[in-house]
Amino acid sequence: MGTKGSSRFTPVIIAISVVAGILIGTFYAKHYGGNKLGIINGSSNKLNALLHVIDDQYVDTVDMSQLVENAMPQILAELDPHSTYIPAQKLEEVNSELEGSFSGVGIQFTIQEDTIHVNSVVSGGPAEKVGLMAGDRIVTVDDSIFVGKDLTNEKAMRTLKGPKGSQVKLGVKRITEKELLDFVVTRGDIPQNTIDAAYMISNDFGYVQISKFGRTTHVELLNAIAQLSHQNCKGMIIDLRENTGGYMEAAIRMVNEFLPEGKLIVYTQGRKYPRMEEYANGTGSCQNIPLVVLIDQGSASASEIFAGAIQDNDRGTIVGLRSFGKGLVQQPIDFSDGSAIRLTIARYYTPSGRCIQRPYENGKDSKYEMDWITRYEHGEFFSKDSIKLDENLRYSTGLGRPVYGGGGIMPDVFVPQDTTGVSSYLIEVSNKGLILQFSFQYTDRNRAKLSEYDNEEDLLKYLRHQSIVEQFVRFADSKGVKRRNLLIHKSYKLLERSLYGNIIYNILGREQYIRYINQSDATVKKALDILERVEAFPKAPEATPIIEDKKDDGKEKRTAQAGSFVEDPTQLFRYASVC
Repeated sequence: MGTKGSSRFTPVIIAISVVAGILIGTFYAKHYGGNKLGIINGSSNKLNALLHVIDDQYVDTVDMSQLVENAMPQILAELDPHSTYIPAQKLEEVNSELEGSFSGVGIQFTIQEDTIHVNSVVSGGPAEKVGLMAGDRIVTVDDSIFVGKDLTNEKAMRTLKGPKGSQVKLGVKRITEKELLDFVVTRGDIPQNTIDAAYMISNDFGYVQISKFGRTTHVELLNAIAQLSHQNCKGMIIDLRENTGGYMEAAIRMVNEFLPEGKLIVYTQGRKYPRMEEYANGTGSCQNIPLVVLIDQGSASASEIFAGAIQDNDRGTIVGLRSFGKGLVQQPIDFSDGSAIRLTIARYYTPSGRCIQRPYENGKDSKYEMDWITRYEHGEFFSKDSIKLDENLRYSTGLGRPVYGGGGIMPDVFVPQDTTGVSSYLIEVSNKGLILQFSFQYTDRNRAKLSEYDNEEDLLKYLRHQSIVEQFVRFADSKGVKRRNLLIHKSYKLLERSLYGNIIYNILGREQYIRYINQSDATVKKALDILERVEAFPKAPEATPIIEDKKDDGKEKRTAQAGSFVEDPTQLFRYASVC
C-alpha cells in the first residue's frame, strides 16, 4: 500500500522540483549573473539582442526605426571614410546626380532675399512650355506661400521635383506684371549633363570639362569628340578639376577612347573580390592625339582612375595639383525600405600597381575630409617642394618615369595657385557672398539689355564700359564692407573677373562662363602651351636608373603592365588627324 502511494505522487514531486529549480535559477541569474544575455553567440546576434532589450525594457518609449537610422552611419563610419548610409528620402536625389536625368519642372534657380529667383529655364522643358521666364520669382507653390527664412535649396528641390507626369501650381511674380501669375507645370524628365563645356580653345586644340562620371558621360564625351572633330581638332585638354568621381564603368569606357588595344586601364581587388582587370579594347576614337589632363585637390575616385591610366601608360601629360587620393571601390546595396548603403568592397590600382588611397583613421571622417586645409597650411598649393612623397610607394610607368602611391595622383607638371591680387577686402566680400548677390541683382535689373548679347565676347565688351567694379564697391559698402581703395586696387583684376564671370553665367550659361574664366586660368594656359610645344606625350627619363628586382622592404618593384606604344610617342602628333 505504501509503495503504491509513493509511486502515485512521483510525477507530482518531479514537476514541483523542476519548477523550483527554474525559479531558483532565475533568481540567481537576475541577482548574481550580471543580467547577461545567454542567447548571444555572435556580434550580429549581440546587436540584435541590444535592440530587443532597448525596445523591451528601456525606461522611455523609443522610436526604434529612428534609432537604427541614426546608428547606421555611425557603424559604417568605423570602416572607412567612403562607406556610407543613404536614407530612403535622399536616395533618389543622390542617384539622380549620376543617372543623367531627373523628374522636375526644369528651372535653374537661386534663393535671394528668402525667395526663389529663376536664373534660367531648361530649353524645351516643362517650365518653358508653360511660359516661365528667367527673372521670375516663385512665391507660392500649390497655393501655399513658399518664401521666408526657412526656405533652403534642399527644401526647394524636394518640393519642385516629383514623379513624372505629376503637376505643381506655381505662383510667380514677374517684374513687368502687377498681378501674380499662376502656372500649372507638369513635371517631366530634365536632362542632367555631366560635360559642362566642349569647345575649340584655339585653332588646333579642343577643351572638354567633365563635372562627374555619370551614366551618360561616355555618350556625352563621344558627342563632344564628334563636335571637335568637325572643327579639325588636333589635340585635347580634358579638365577633371573638382570632379569628385562617379561610376567606375564610365571612367573605364572613357579612358578606352584614348588608349591603344591591350593597355591596362585599372584593376580592382578585395578580400571577397578576386583581382579584376580592365584593358583597352582598341576601339577608341582618340588613341593617337596629343592629350593633357587637368587635376586638382578636388579630383577624386573615377577622375583618378582616368588620370592614373593616362599617366601610367605614358599616354598624356597630367597638369595641375595633387588629386584627392581615393582608391576605394564602393558597391551599392539597397534595402527594402528604399534606403541603401555604399559599402567599400575593394581597392583599385592604376596600371603601374599603385593604390592612390591616402591614409585615414577609422571613425575620424572630418579630419579626412578636411585634408585640403592641411595641404594649404603645408604650402602644397603653392610649392611642389612642400609635397613629401613616400619612396616606399614608388612605382614606374611603362617608360620608366617615377610615380607614387599612397596619396592621390601627382601631376607631371605642377601649377601652383596664384595668390597675386588676393587681399583681405577680396576675402571678406567673397566670404560674405556679396559678389554673388551683386551679380545676380545686377543681372536681374538689366536682364533685358544683357539678353541682347548671345556670346561672352560681345557681352564682355558691353560690361567693360559699365563701371561694374565701382558699382560693386558701393554695393559692398551698403552691406557693411567699407571701401578700402588700396586693397581694391590690388584685387581689381580678380574682382572684375569674378563679377564679369558671374554675370556671363547668369545670362549665357555655364559653358560661356567657362570660356571666359579659362582665358586667365594659369593651369589651362599651361596645358595649351604643352600642346602647342608638342610636349603632350611623355618621354623616358634621360638617365635610366638601375632597376632592382626588389624594393628595400622586399616588395617587388612594379612597372606599368604595358610599355610605350611607339618608339617615339611625340611622332604621333604629326600623323594625328582629328579626334
